[in-house]
Amino acid sequence: MSIFSIGQVARKTGVGAETIRFYEKEGLLEASARTKSGYRQYNQQSIERIHFIRQAKYLGFTLKEIRELLYLLAESRDMCQDMQQSALLKITEMDQKIAALQALRIKLLNAVMLCDTDNGSEMCPILNMLEHEDIQNLPTLNG
Repeated sequence: MSIFSIGQVARKTGVGAETIRFYEKEGLLEASARTKSGYRQYNQQSIERIHFIRQAKYLGFTLKEIRELLYLLAESRDMCQDMQQSALLKITEMDQKIAALQALRIKLLNAVMLCDTDNGSEMCPILNMLEHEDIQNLPTLNG
């Protein structure tokens, strides 16, 4: 079994050493073994766990949700219905964020289309929108 230092794991997984320590502290990654001099030691399973966490984060899962996914992974690979429910909730959140981004895009695009570089003394429509309109009442990106 290969043993890796925290630096090697960081390079192999693309996350920083601080992130690896954070995952340990949060219980997402098992506490590493230590050498006599106190250096952390990791195995291939730790690298695979970090890969799993990164993949789940990329899909938009929160650390709390990832903790639940890791529980499902550890308990049984036959919990497809629970995983399906988690994925459907994440898709709903993504759809809400997409709708919010589309609404913001339309708002900004409309302001851009109203721009006339030779408008003389009139205020720029984009600056006017930022100063006078309440764009914060549009759907939020936070769901």
